[in-house]
Amino acid sequence: MKTKYLLPVVLLMGMSSCMDDLNIPPNTYRSNFETLWDIVDTRYCYLDLKRINWDSVRTVYEARLANDTLDEITFFDAMAEMLAELKDGHVNLYSSFDRSRYWNWFTDYPANFNESLIFNENYLGLDYRSVNGLRYKSIAGGKVGYIYYESFGSGFSDANIRYIFQQFIPCENGLIIDVRNNGGGSADLSGRLASYFFERDTVNMYLQHKNGPGHNDFSEPVPMKITAHKTIQWTRPVVVLANRASYSATNLFVSRMKDAPKAIIIGDKSGGGGGMPLSNELPNGWMVRFSASPMYNGSMQHIEFGIDPDIKVVLDSADVVKGRDTLIDRAVSYLITGN
Repeated sequence: MKTKYLLPVVLLMGMSSCMDDLNIPPNTYRSNFETLWDIVDTRYCYLDLKRINWDSVRTVYEARLANDTLDEITFFDAMAEMLAELKDGHVNLYSSFDRSRYWNWFTDYPANFNESLIFNENYLGLDYRSVNGLRYKSIAGGKVGYIYYESFGSGFSDANIRYIFQQFIPCENGLIIDVRNNGGGSADLSGRLASYFFERDTVNMYLQHKNGPGHNDFSEPVPMKITAHKTIQWTRPVVVLANRASYSATNLFVSRMKDAPKAIIIGDKSGGGGGMPLSNELPNGWMVRFSASPMYNGSMQHIEFGIDPDIKVVLDSADVVKGRDTLIDRAVSYLITGN
């Protein structure tokens, strides 16, 4: 009988030894706090750029978060408050009951967007066409094409873009692409949309990877090329409308369009979100998402804080009363008059 149970006992002892070797942190408040703090300390990519003293943050929050007498929700909220010190919309804490958010990157600024305006008769009206998140129509008496794209999470195809451009052939003055309040989505779609406005392949973005635990341990910049579309190209002027809620992949699109030969950015500074995010799991199963790889424009300038417009325009409350969108009207004026 002793021999019969020898193997399972030996296996169990071996498994226990392996678990010890893995050094899995215990599921305590202190362990979860320390794991989260360490993930940010060693893997978040903007601590020095934002001049954040993460050691001081630890001192402030450790007494609150390493206390196992807290209830789970209070602990979650305090951890989220600590992450908000990073001032980064790409940083989130996920639990089974909530997702932490940091919104101040756009709520602290004028909105410069009123969705109801673009659906009145001066612009899209009610008879616009819509495909895969792209809402489009000729405006300004047919002189200008207008596209409102609300999310880079809505996929489109070459066939969609080809058809839209064909519909805008009579719009000799140019095209407006409105990405205000577009919070991002797919970086690949961002590059694809930009590719229709470049005449030749262009390196206009760079990416670095975190390759060590130090705050400035990064790889050499990796060039990212926009490949000009071979068969679909808009060769007339194009205006991109942006505001502070143009974030993440949209911020990337605005940065790329800065280098498109016939493009101009009108509106407000985009929202930023230049770090490519990654995720890690805490001992209690919660997930933390954070900016891990910084991105730069073609001049190796960070895009984390947003892209300045070529022409700054704010939404005028007097125009709103009249049913007019100041930014769209300024874009139309630029395309028709050249200034």
